Parts: sequence; structure tokens; C-alpha cells
Amino acid sequence: MKYERIEKAVFLERPNRFIAYAELNSKRETIHVKNTGRCAELLIPGAVIYVQRNDSPARKTGWDLIAVEKGKRLINMDSQIPNRVVQEWLESGHPFGDRPYVKPETTYKNSRFDFYVEAEGRRNFIEVKGVTLEENGVVRFPDAPSERAVKHMSELSSAVKEGYGAWVIFVVQMKGVRYFMPNVDTHPAFGNALREARKAGVKILAYDCKVAADSIELDEAVPVVLGSPVLKEAVDPIISWYRENKRDLPWRHDVSAYHVWISEIMLQQTRVEAVKPYYERFLKELPTVEDLAEVQEDKLLKLWEGLGYYNRVKNMQKAAQQIMMDYHGEFPHTYEEIRSLKGIGNYTAGAVSSFVYGLAKAAVDGNVLRVVSRLTASRDDIMKAGVRTRIEAEVEEVIPPDAASDFNQGLIELGAIVCLPGGKPKCGECPVSYLCRARLLGVEKELPVRTKPKARKIENRTVLILKDGSTLAIKKRPPKGLLAGLYELPNLEGHLNKKEVIEYCHSIGLSPLHIKKVKDAKHIFSHVEWHMIGYEIKVDELEKNCSREMIFASRSEIKEKYPIPSAFEAYRERL
Repeated sequence: MKYERIEKAVFLERPNRFIAYAELNSKRETIHVKNTGRCAELLIPGAVIYVQRNDSPARKTGWDLIAVEKGKRLINMDSQIPNRVVQEWLESGHPFGDRPYVKPETTYKNSRFDFYVEAEGRRNFIEVKGVTLEENGVVRFPDAPSERAVKHMSELSSAVKEGYGAWVIFVVQMKGVRYFMPNVDTHPAFGNALREARKAGVKILAYDCKVAADSIELDEAVPVVLGSPVLKEAVDPIISWYRENKRDLPWRHDVSAYHVWISEIMLQQTRVEAVKPYYERFLKELPTVEDLAEVQEDKLLKLWEGLGYYNRVKNMQKAAQQIMMDYHGEFPHTYEEIRSLKGIGNYTAGAVSSFVYGLAKAAVDGNVLRVVSRLTASRDDIMKAGVRTRIEAEVEEVIPPDAASDFNQGLIELGAIVCLPGGKPKCGECPVSYLCRARLLGVEKELPVRTKPKARKIENRTVLILKDGSTLAIKKRPPKGLLAGLYELPNLEGHLNKKEVIEYCHSIGLSPLHIKKVKDAKHIFSHVEWHMIGYEIKVDELEKNCSREMIFASRSEIKEKYPIPSAFEAYRERL
């Protein structure tokens, strides 16, 4: 878009929304202001402006305001221009391809949208908003309350439901900005409407413009932040901090989808230091997806012994078999395909997608929920699915495409070693403490809000260590339910005394030679607690006389072959 008859002037004052006075060629001239918005931060006395001579004899004002200088930035002020540059952009093949049908000014229900576009068999409505409000590289819209803008968002959402494509394009009438966000200070309702529209499927885009005194052209995409600007501001310092301070972890040495996947599943509910030897042993035995898909279940569970949550490793094997069958042994490369694998949820799919493939997908675990809650001073309950979904969206919105891995890992690392749980954040070591709203408000130790889980069911159990010389009795648990398919020490419901234990032994064909009480133990599952007491019982001819179905194995066999879950860790020394 080119202008003609442009002159340079100096702004003096603006008595109302429609006119301004400026000094032009040593004369005081009346200037028509097309942009009737507030623009108070731009139109200040002494500002350099650019005006266009209007030759229409019917006009009372002979000049139109076109642009204004703000520091080193030139900002276009012509409110008619955003639609014109977008029309040029559409007709040049963006974003619908060559030769779209473009019709300006189209009525739909109670709204009049800026463009109707048909392309590739799809009907689309496009609403254009010009943006001139800028502060510290952040541009916002609107600069004054706009009920019309809110109405448009609702109508665009309705259009999506009826099968139309719907777009909002914010034309940032300047260069050199960092990101766009709705102006929630002036009109919070518009910010809410924009977020709801995006949820409904409306595409929200922003583009800056190349601006000269006599021309303007739509140029580059500008990041759109509808969630947390604090999180957006935290991106660069978190990335820099992570690159300088990240821990030396084995799964960061040889990054592959298989390695990241294995490590992330192991790290769930388990400390990093505890995982390291398990990770190295697992990969030594099962170095490829194919190895994992084909390994015998008992060997697989033995490799997992001590990590708990055995369904996770069973699901890993099922996922490996999916990869062999559906992807010819190659780990899938898209978030959606990774997410479709057995046992993989949003977090793990996001971790593999971003750490390995650099995709801008969120990886939100407990560490990230805590960091984001404190940064934004959110008192929303992080145990609620809706809150997690919102935080995932806010994180994903600000992920830099060229540093997705470092940003996601930086958030996780920050929560793991600095923004600690239990009211113990190390704010003095935090690279974003100056941004943290919780710290500013003095509530960092109160966050995040987390509802207490329901009290676990308590189950009393009596564990029996049945021994005959070097032979011990173990049992395989049922294929479904708690600790499915694993091997355990024989155990009974309730807390039995010695007399009751002896009676039980007699009932299964055993005659105890010696019985000794051993230490009590407790093991916590997700929803159940086992409170255990134990007895070591020496018997004669254990394998010959026992009437119950059990496995009779030597200590070395148990150590090498049979996976005993960590629920029985307190009694392992007796084995």
C-alpha cells in the first residue's frame, strides 16, 4: 500500500477524537484523525507526524493523519489501512493459496465481518483489528472498551459451529514488537471473549507491518498471548538459566525418543538419583524398541523391580509392540501419534515431542504446575483437570519454536531444584523471581493450591517367610488388580499372632520347626496402605508337603529371576 502527497509535521493538540492541530510548514493546520481511538500515548505535543494532503474541496480539513513517530518506531495511524493491507495479503495467496475469492464487508447474523473468503472448498469469515497501542514491545487491543469487538468474537464462534472457518487478524501497524495480547486493563471482557473464541476454533493471528512515511505492508507473524504475559516474559530468562545450570543426567547425553520415553516413565513418582541405575540397567538389557516389544514379561518386570507402578512398564511393552506393528519399529514423530501409544499421556507425549523433535508442545508435570502457579499467583486447585488443561494451554502458547526443548526442560528443572514444594522455594536462586507474582504478594509458600487426596484405605496383612534350608516359598499374584502378575511372599489378611500363624501352616500341610516374629513394615500404594507384620518360619520338606500352589525357589533364583515388588522391601534381607 503506497501513499501520495505525504508531508512531515509536528503534533500540537487534539481537541476531540476527530481532529488534531499540527504545525506544518510553519503554519497551524487542522488535521483529520481517522483513528478515533484513545491513542493518548502516541499523540503527545511535539511528536513528529506524517500527514496526507486531501484535495477534496468538500472537506473542511485539508489533511489526514497517516503516521506518528514514537522513539525510533514509526506507527501507522490510518484506521482504514488494516483492511486494505489484509486484502492485499489475501489476494496475494496468504493463507489460502492462489486465487481465493475475497469479498469485503459481509453480513452474518447480527454482525458485519470485514471479509468473506472462499478457498479450497471452505467458506471463511475474517475480522480485522488494527493495533497501535504499544508499550515495551508489547502491543495490545483495544485501547478503549469495545462492545462491538466482543460481539464479533461471539458471532465468529457461532460461525465455526455452522461449519465456517473463522479468523481474527490483528494488524500491528508497526515493526519491532515482541508479542500481542488483549488489553485486559481497558476491557477484560474482550480478553475473555478472545479466549473463548479460540477454544471454539476461531484462529487468532497477529502480523506486524513494514511502515514508512508513505507506505505500509503486512509482514511477519507476531506471537499471540491470550494466557499469562508473566509466563511469556519468563521464557528467555528460564532458557538462559537452564542452559547454564541443567543437571548432568544420563538421558540427556544421547537424546532419542526411546531414551526420553523410558526415563520419563521411570521418573514418575521416583527421585532422579534413584532412577539413574535403573535407567542404565534397563537400556543395557533392552537397548531398542524391538527388544522391549519382544522381552518376556518376567524379565521385564524383574528389570523394573523396585520402581513400583508395574502397570507402567507393562503399558510400555504394549506401546513398543504398537510401534513395531503400526510404525515399522520407528518411534512416531508427531504429538498425536505419540499420545496414541498405550500408557502415554499429555505430559509424556509433550516431553518426547519437545525434547526430541523440538515441537512446541507443553510438558506439564507437578514441577511445572507449581512453577506456573507461583509465577502467576494462581489460587486455582492444580488437582483439577480443568486447571491442568488451562496451564498446559498457557505454557504451549509461549513455547518458542526454536527452543521448545530447553524451555520445557527449564520449567521442569526450575521446579525440581529451585522452586521446591512444601513451602521451600529458593527464591534467591530463581532467574524469574523478579517476575513472580506470588513472591511480590508474599504468598509463594502458600502456593500451589492442592486439595488433599482422600484418605487411603488401610489394609492389615501378615507376611510369611516360609523357609526350608536355602529354599523359600513365593507366589505369583493374579493377572489383574494390584501388583498384577508379580511375585510376592505369601501373606494373609489381618494381623495374626503366632498361634494363628501356626494353625494356618498346619492347614496347608506344613509343620513349623521354628517361628520368629520379624519387623513390622508399611507400604503406600495410590489408594491403599498395607500395614504389615511378618514371621520367619522354618519348616521341613516345604515343597513336598505344602498343599497350596506356590513356587519354591533358591535365594539366587529369586534375586535373578523373580520380580518381587517393593511392597516387600522390608523383608528382602530375609530372602
